[in-house]
Amino acid sequence: MNLVSLQGWLDNAAFAVLFVTMLVYWAGAAFPTVPYLQTAGTTGMAIANLCIAGLLGARWIEGGYFPLSNLYESLFFVAWGITAMHLLAENMSRSRLVGAVTAPVAMGIAAFAALSLPDAMQHSEPLVPALKSNWLMMHVSVMLLSYAALMVGALMAIAFLIVTRGQEVELRGSSVGTGGFRDARYRIKRAGQAVDTLEPLTASTGNTAVLETAPAVAAAPLSPQRLSLADTLDNISYRIIGLGFPLLTIGIIAGAVWANEAWGSYWSWDPKETWALITWLVFAAYLHARITRGWQGRRPAILAASGFLVVWVCYLGVNLLGKGLHSYGWFL
Repeated sequence: MNLVSLQGWLDNAAFAVLFVTMLVYWAGAAFPTVPYLQTAGTTGMAIANLCIAGLLGARWIEGGYFPLSNLYESLFFVAWGITAMHLLAENMSRSRLVGAVTAPVAMGIAAFAALSLPDAMQHSEPLVPALKSNWLMMHVSVMLLSYAALMVGALMAIAFLIVTRGQEVELRGSSVGTGGFRDARYRIKRAGQAVDTLEPLTASTGNTAVLETAPAVAAAPLSPQRLSLADTLDNISYRIIGLGFPLLTIGIIAGAVWANEAWGSYWSWDPKETWALITWLVFAAYLHARITRGWQGRRPAILAASGFLVVWVCYLGVNLLGKGLHSYGWFL
């Protein structure tokens, strides 16, 4: 089997494994008492990660350069980053909901790259002169890995909003993500009304939680299990975004240095550069709100969830315009 055939087999295998893994995670979320589904899902994500790594490695050997020169390669690199960040997030907590939201996104990216892109784009081609630089690996790989981390963190925030049904939940004791999953305290605010009852409870993760509930006119109270899950998702979201944000910062700085070498200017307000800055500001605001302002619960989750769309606009949206200094096809 030559390298081209191996690549075709690996990209389809990655898509198939991610599709099955998505179904496994969804089944695990729907039937939490069924054993081994969590382990099967984790195994599937690890296999998909290895398949994508093998695909990128084969293209590296075939082309002789780090495979980030077109949309096909960058999509699979993002999918690899999402599966890697998923495994990291799942290692923080054994929650079944992590894979239920990350697997569909990774599967969708792999499906688009393997099944929708034209064959000409899927073949390895020589680099255009503008990309023949060592900065290709440094800048582009770090940027794409940061996109993957920020997307996973944003997905955890979206899952948090779903689990809490959009209610305003304060997670006391873990506002900056340093409290882990122990000694957390929860409070649910209902329609600005005063506290009606205080009920201590012990969640499945060992947390000691306190619910502040209002009279019966408010929405139905969340169960201890939902509160525990919400705390887990909030903590994972914070930690993964806390990893992705420094990567984004390093990637932007590396891009500025490369831009100065290639175009004679560190910053040109190119559409790609502008949206990278917008992405940086959105997640900087999220981290600032959590660390220095003490924001918890719904407000930072909404900010992080909006970052999911911003990342996609930065990564793919501006390239659809075909304008700017970064317009080398669909490569970035």
